[in-house]
Formats: sequence, structure tokens, C-alpha cells
Amino acid sequence: MRHSLESLAAFAQVAAEGSFSAAARKLGKSQSTISETIANLEVDLNVALFDRSQRQPTLTEAGQVLLGQALQVLAANDRLNRSASQLSEGLEPRLTVVLSDTFQSRTFEAMLSQIDQRYPALRFECLIAEYEDVVALVQQGRAHLGLMAAQESYPPDVAHASLAEVSEIALCVGRSHPLASLPSVTSDHLKSQRELRLSTYELDDKEAAPGHSTWSAPGYLMLLEMASLGFGWTELPRWMIQRFGREQLVELKVPGWPRHIRVDAVWSTRRALGPAGAWLLQSLTQP
Repeated sequence: MRHSLESLAAFAQVAAEGSFSAAARKLGKSQSTISETIANLEVDLNVALFDRSQRQPTLTEAGQVLLGQALQVLAANDRLNRSASQLSEGLEPRLTVVLSDTFQSRTFEAMLSQIDQRYPALRFECLIAEYEDVVALVQQGRAHLGLMAAQESYPPDVAHASLAEVSEIALCVGRSHPLASLPSVTSDHLKSQRELRLSTYELDDKEAAPGHSTWSAPGYLMLLEMASLGFGWTELPRWMIQRFGREQLVELKVPGWPRHIRVDAVWSTRRALGPAGAWLLQSLTQP
């Protein structure tokens, strides 16, 4: 084999970032190291992977074809590592799972019971985060496994699989809010009132439309508190409304709501899951 998995990972990361420097930062290496790795890979493959004539490198036609195959090799290596980990008799000393509140409470409770029964000696840690923060914690190695609202795409070093269950997201306000008394709510009604919006630490909150008032918070539970106090309307997982906001919140009747969303499990392809992590992933994603 003329090229390493590390060089394929660098190729995939540069293609995803559109920049040698950005890929270097993600991989914790110098830009010169990444540039040299890609150049050596191009020599090994005898093709130009990137067009460097512009300010930012872009994939050549050959690069576009080979990128898909490189991602398949990386995915196959990840599957190999996970299979070997499952066959190993050793147990990882700690398993950290970062959870989105879109992961339904009753499923979480069943998950904890199974882990407790199957791995009583395991040091199990739960973190709470949403969207980009979940992905970042997995990429950084702070969490072994993440459960989050499904995204259209993920970084090349993050693998994903859908959970069998879906989650429901609803619009709600506090009982004292002006929208709470309306029999039905339109988009114009929503635009006239403050929105309580989910944001993340990794990605700044998107700028609101002119004249549209917004507050933001990095977690659904904080948004629930803000909504309960009457500060605006917000999107919340329905299980959370039913468990924590039943007395304080009113679910709004808006066309198209509540919405069903898929929940994905995500993990890093650069770090093999241990036996407990691999078992948990399989148990959550099997039909």
C-alpha cells in the first residue's frame, strides 16, 4: 500500500474544509505537514487531487472521484477497529456520551438501565450539548459517542448512524404570553413576538431578520425556563414540555408543527470505540 490512512484522512479533511490551514488546525498539525502529506499522496496516486491556481484549493475531477473512495477506505477502517474492539476482552475505563435533549427521556432511562446491568464497573459520564457542540466534543475526544438531532452532513472524521426512534419538536410559550390565548398561530404572529432561539458555543447564533427580536441560549432547558417566564416563544422537544413544563407552558397550534426529527449517533473515526461504546452504539441503532 503506497499511501497511509493518515494521508487519506488529511485528504478528506482538506476537501471538507476547503483550506490546508483549516484542515491542519482540525487535525492538530502544521500547515506545511498537511501540504507535504497531500503532495506525497498525489505523487503516490499519480494524479493531482487539488487545483491550487486559486486562493483556496479546489478538488480536481480526479480528486472528486478519489475522495469518495478515500472516505470508503476510512469508513472501512473504522468498522474494522470497532469490530476488533468488540472482540477484545478488555473494557474501556470510561465511556462518555454527549446527549442532545432531542434524545427522548424514556429512551435515555432505558439506556442507563442497560449500561448499569451490562457494565456495572464502567465509569459512565453524560454531557449535554446541541448541534455543533456535540460534534466538536466528539472530534476533540472529550466524548466517545454523541446523540443529536440529525444533520444533513458531518465532517469527514465523524461517522454517524440513525437511531430507530424519532423525536418531536413543538412550539410553545408561557401561559401568560399573548400568543397563549390564540386558537391558532400564524408565521406573522410569531414574527411579531420575541423568539427564544437555540445557539451553540461552536457556532455563533445566526443574526435575526430586521425587526425580529431574539434571545438565545445553548440548551433547551434554559429556553424552557425563559419561555415559562413569558419572555418569548421557542422550539422545545415535546417530551421536555410534558415532563418539565406541563404547568407553565402552552403548546402553540401552528401549521406544520410539531415536527418529527431523526436522531443520529455520532462518533470519531479517528478513535476506536471500546467494547461498551460499541455495544451501546449497536443497541441504539439496530432496528
